[in-house]
Amino acid sequence: MSFNNKSILITGATGSFGKTFVKYLTKNFKPRKIIIFSRDELKQYNMKQLYINQSNLRFFIGDIRDEARLELATKNVDIIIHAAALKQVDTAEYNPFEYIKTNILGAENIINASLKNEVKKVIALSTDKAVDPVNLYGSTKLSSDKLFIAANNLVGKKKISFSVVRYGNVISSRGSVVPLFKKMIDEKAKYLTITHKDMTRFFITLEESVKFVANSVSNMIGGEIFIPKLYSCRILDLANIMKSKNQKIKYIGVRPGEKIHEVLISDSNQAEVVEFKNYYVVTPSIIFYKKKNYLTNQNREKGKLIKKNFKYSSDNNSKKISSTDLKKFIHKNVDTIR
Repeated sequence: MSFNNKSILITGATGSFGKTFVKYLTKNFKPRKIIIFSRDELKQYNMKQLYINQSNLRFFIGDIRDEARLELATKNVDIIIHAAALKQVDTAEYNPFEYIKTNILGAENIINASLKNEVKKVIALSTDKAVDPVNLYGSTKLSSDKLFIAANNLVGKKKISFSVVRYGNVISSRGSVVPLFKKMIDEKAKYLTITHKDMTRFFITLEESVKFVANSVSNMIGGEIFIPKLYSCRILDLANIMKSKNQKIKYIGVRPGEKIHEVLISDSNQAEVVEFKNYYVVTPSIIFYKKKNYLTNQNREKGKLIKKNFKYSSDNNSKKISSTDLKKFIHKNVDTIR
């Protein structure tokens, strides 16, 4: 799908993903308008300095908790990329209702504004933590996912579609293990700390996540959860590659709400899963009033149904990255940490 001559609103647009997505749009397309929707005045000011000569950017201070503000921001918008969220696992446990207000009620506000202003395509970013959640953050994102999927039953005759993108650990984003290791190395810490020796994670770069979201906007019919096929590795292997010569590994135990392995598709999932060349689609578990064919995407690419009880997790992933390729991957991406 071309984003040329489209009006695109990005929530959380001053975050790691949002900034990279805006850069991708301005470099590869000629959108009619890009709306930077976020609540951080300073981040908006700093971002604005990078695009002084970009006349199609609009900087919109707002909070997704504020439905009236969203209704105003989404007028004449064609596409919404919903990246705004509260996402620190530990913090969520101590501030549960703040996470509910942003991640769940904020999602509902986006849906209502999109329906009112007839936004053609809305795609929400999710997380592996929404799969069989064991913490409050994951529970709020699962609820958000279900809201966006169910919203397809509210469109009536309007040409509006809602879908979700789910992926794992973004290697250079806030909260990733790689920036944590890099900080320990830069500070010449005696140890690199790891929670569990068997822990595994999927990995995706910011640039890869941006391209995947853009492609999902192009491929979406409405109601899908898009999941990219990713490489995974053991965190221990990652630490051994990154650590300095004299640093040692220290195990500190699994934190509350943390999983040993990332799961992007659970074997307890009751919905059908369709496999495409570079990604999976989890189809809706609910019945839509208007039947959709998820075996063929919007670009006419055909997928195939996967057997029931399929599980896609970082420990059973067939795309395990070798030590040599992991070393290349880290050296290429470690300096892009934001």
